[in-house]
Amino acid sequence: MRCCGRTNGVRNVPDKMNTQAGRTTFDGKRDSNVLREPEINKSTETIKPSTGFISRRSFLGKSIAVGAGTIGAGLLANAPTARASGGLTRNDEAILRFLAAAEIIETDLWQQYNELGGIQDDEVPGGTGNPAYTEALAVLDEDMDQYIHDNTDDEISHFTFLNAYLASKGAEPVDLDQFRTLPSSQATGAQNIGRLTNLMQLTVDTSFWTRYRSDSLNPDFGDTLPQAIPTLAVGEHTAIPRTDADTTDPNFLQAIANTAGFHFAFIEQGGTSLYPSLAQRVTQDEALRILLSIGPTETMHFQTWQDKAGNAPPLTAVDPVTGVSVTFPDLNADGEILQTNLIMPEPTIFLDRTFPICSIIRPTETDGAAMAALNALTADGLFIGQPPAFFTLLTQLAQDADHARHGGRGR
Repeated sequence: MRCCGRTNGVRNVPDKMNTQAGRTTFDGKRDSNVLREPEINKSTETIKPSTGFISRRSFLGKSIAVGAGTIGAGLLANAPTARASGGLTRNDEAILRFLAAAEIIETDLWQQYNELGGIQDDEVPGGTGNPAYTEALAVLDEDMDQYIHDNTDDEISHFTFLNAYLASKGAEPVDLDQFRTLPSSQATGAQNIGRLTNLMQLTVDTSFWTRYRSDSLNPDFGDTLPQAIPTLAVGEHTAIPRTDADTTDPNFLQAIANTAGFHFAFIEQGGTSLYPSLAQRVTQDEALRILLSIGPTETMHFQTWQDKAGNAPPLTAVDPVTGVSVTFPDLNADGEILQTNLIMPEPTIFLDRTFPICSIIRPTETDGAAMAALNALTADGLFIGQPPAFFTLLTQLAQDADHARHGGRGR
């Protein structure tokens, strides 16, 4: 059940992915190498349809409850190559499979946030809530628990739909269950199950904040935007309480909640750019309709989260476990490039610097969009602890999606 949001009036302000490609190795640790792109198959064959589908409620009843799902066969299994009525092109299949994988990853991280800080109900089951963390999140907005719940529900619906659609066309649904091995939070409210993502060692790129407020810089032109929260972009920070000990110091707990608030926006701005970037590569009308229908919901998520992140109270805290310090400044003290209530995308340069500025989603450059998204998530620290096989599988999905061209024109 959805309810209407209320604003708590936390901030007092005067009268918007340059996600850098993550420098990572295949073990998920940061290094001087990025995920690399070898030669890939340039086939544009179509695949035949199937009557199989993936039940969303089956996922809710089984995967969330026990940390494993019933999503389909092997991640990189070969799909049939025969042409059939209603079949997908290989290009469209590759794009939809990468997006399904991305949505599974999003679901996993949002599930963790919901278990600790969201509304606990049958619609998004799995946790019991952490009152202290929920209260700290409510400083950003009193409806944060509802928003977290609804974002989680949306991501579950995205990946279960995409997998069901793939199966209906005879394509392999995406299954990452073998990699649900990362540890859970041990704080009150979290399930003790294996995870795909790590929310306890994050390095959060907050350049999305200044990018959407700049009227002269756009990462599609190679521009780099400054970090809104510089200390979040270095070191490793937890966005959820690791144990109940993390909830005993109110200042540090608020720093955890503030980190989560900016991480929410970082995750959703990625989808905001990814869907229009890949929509430029699909061939069939129905595949295009899927991307153009799901993508704007990611933008709605981002709009909500960057608004709530602006309510994060200024503070400095030191992690008692790692010794890493984080400072959340008063963002309204340094002009429009950081101003918290400027949540509408500022008009900026688009296509060519000779054109008038235009309010747009950015970036939307399509070349390398999938690999850029994967590199950004890896640089974020989400996959610290995953084995090399995890990166090999996701890299292949990203490469296949990036190889796709509208009308089957591969490079």
